[in-house]
Amino acid sequence: MATDYKALKNGGFMRQVQKNNFSLRLKVVGGNLTADQLLTVAEISKKYGDGYVHLTSRQGVEIPFIKLNDVEPVKAELKAGGVDTGVCGPRVRTVTACQGSKICSSGCIDTYSLAVEISDRYFGRALPHKFKFGITGCMNNCLKAEENDLGIKGGYAVEWLPDACTLCGVCSKACREGAITQTDSAILLDESKCNHCGRCAKSCPFDAWKGEPGYLLSFGGTFGNLIAKGEQFLPIIHDKETLFRVADAALAFFDQHAKPSERFRVAIDRAGWDVFQSEMEAAYRG
Repeated sequence: MATDYKALKNGGFMRQVQKNNFSLRLKVVGGNLTADQLLTVAEISKKYGDGYVHLTSRQGVEIPFIKLNDVEPVKAELKAGGVDTGVCGPRVRTVTACQGSKICSSGCIDTYSLAVEISDRYFGRALPHKFKFGITGCMNNCLKAEENDLGIKGGYAVEWLPDACTLCGVCSKACREGAITQTDSAILLDESKCNHCGRCAKSCPFDAWKGEPGYLLSFGGTFGNLIAKGEQFLPIIHDKETLFRVADAALAFFDQHAKPSERFRVAIDRAGWDVFQSEMEAAYRG
């Protein structure tokens, strides 16, 4: 029987230059693996590979030098150890994420739980070309959200609470955008300058700023043969229902407008950003 190399690639087995050898891509959602999963990966690498793994630029793990005859036992033993294989080809890839608010003091959102939800909803979905989600917890942007087809950045919508404020000035010093100014009797927020970083709320010693976490979306980022920064035009989103409605609409737009083997950014450019923005705004409004 002829080997179905396309099916193998779709299942994460990428052909190497060495004949009948594959580098196996694993599913690593949000960059997280348990210690037990790592032990399974190490055992598979020693037993079926060359005893090492490759850590990819997108938080992935690949096991090189998997032999063609070992594909099925490798899959079975990985599954038994709680490790899933990844995907390649024209489909939604593994979701990447920084550590977010559960670990990082700068984080505004729980990035890992969101990565799992997005993965459960979209991972492996067939599309005209590969599609990447990336989630970063705050404006430090450690994950570089705008490099992804759909980037999600955590932020705060902030509100000043005058009754709790002592006018100490900590918030205006913490603000790097110059969005906060202070008079003798009040704190003023210039919303046109605010980037939703939340530093005012996080730095205030008297809880005089209320911060509501949310999601800032960017569309059409790519960092391969074509380099383009994702565009952000929607207001901050505070609920997952709206977030997923917009994400659904973005993938539907890609399906509808892209030619085969055409990246999301190119499809948007060709269809027109005005058309795309109008559809995303409609999805945002619900």
